[in-house]
Amino acid sequence: MRYEAPTTTQEAANLIAREKGEAFVLAGGTDLLVRMKTGLSDPTLVVDIKHIPAMQDVKTTDSGTKIGAAVSGSRLNANKKLKKAWPGIVEAANLIGSDQIQGRATMVGNLCNASPAADSVPAMIAAGAKAVVVGPKKRRTVPVEKIATGPGKTSLAKGEIVESINLPKRTGKAGDAYLRFIPRTEMDIAVVSAGVNLTLERGLVKTARVCLGAVGPTAVLVQKAAKAIIGSKLDEESLDKMAEACSAACTPISDKRGTVEYRTKVAGVLAKRAAKIAFKRAGGK
Repeated sequence: MRYEAPTTTQEAANLIAREKGEAFVLAGGTDLLVRMKTGLSDPTLVVDIKHIPAMQDVKTTDSGTKIGAAVSGSRLNANKKLKKAWPGIVEAANLIGSDQIQGRATMVGNLCNASPAADSVPAMIAAGAKAVVVGPKKRRTVPVEKIATGPGKTSLAKGEIVESINLPKRTGKAGDAYLRFIPRTEMDIAVVSAGVNLTLERGLVKTARVCLGAVGPTAVLVQKAAKAIIGSKLDEESLDKMAEACSAACTPISDKRGTVEYRTKVAGVLAKRAAKIAFKRAGGK
């Protein structure tokens, strides 16, 4: 195995593109190193992105917030501006593992690992986040929901690497929230999860995005659920319609952690609860 530590994103993309064997990106390593130890992955090249300045930045500009691919969960939690603007994003990222894991794990690593139960992904999708993807010849910006295509699979082409996540600028009254259900009290993966992001105008929901996790091969953006609460004060009738839309969008599996029927029911319940939290954070009454 060869180890490389490039100092630019372009250099990292070129290294991966030229590698004839199996190349992997090392950000926090909380997934990759476990897979290597258990024999599930046997890379010929590991590209460490922690030495790339663009990957380590958290920047707030007039257009929004940029989070570098190598920024750990603990750094997100320490960023007061980000926690104020996007509390749901930070909460979701900080559900990935223990405090020790938080010092290493990254949202982009969580995204590119492409687990249907990834915690940070529904929150990012609900936020309308976009991924900056850099390849050997060009860079492109794509919605986060376009990255994962199935369990363990992404839309990234050979040599492409996610450099950062861009969150839109917060304006007016806005709030987001993320909730999940797990079998244990902590440090487990989601059986079902829900992220909700909304804005208010004159006390009514003006815009909304609702995303579910662990109920399909990838996170599910439920437009009908968002439509159900737009124009409302989040009354019980609109919340019930949103829950129905969420349950209808589920295509889960049954396993030892939960049945299809259970996951389908809980998806609507969690979405309602997350919506109420987001509404309150946006200043709704």
